[in-house]
Amino acid sequence: MKRYLFRLVLTAASFYFLFPMIRGVEFHGSFGHALLAGLLFTILGSLVEFAAIALSAILTITTFGLALLLLIPTWFLGFWILPAIVLRLLADFMPHTLAFAGWWPALQGGLIMLIIGIFTSGDTHKRVRRES
Repeated sequence: MKRYLFRLVLTAASFYFLFPMIRGVEFHGSFGHALLAGLLFTILGSLVEFAAIALSAILTITTFGLALLLLIPTWFLGFWILPAIVLRLLADFMPHTLAFAGWWPALQGGLIMLIIGIFTSGDTHKRVRRES
């Protein structure tokens, strides 16, 4: 729970402090708006990740595995694109608070979100290995 709250505060701080520094990103609102944006980012991120995994599974099954030739490089090269997609969706949900001038600023913001996710994930994989 502490890790989740820490990630939420870091995400909100990035919305409030770092995103206005990126050319093409506008954030208007208080830190409370940034906390709400962080919470919505987490929810939308889970939904987008689930949709990407489901689409990958459907493509893999329907093409008898041939889609993996395209999907595996896409996952390796595009893992930082998913946070940018989530940020663009979030901007659609909060148009008066968050706006992007294009995909390039969203990709830069997605990279920030990816770095926050990496640093706050901690030892999740170690914990899973200990439980099994």
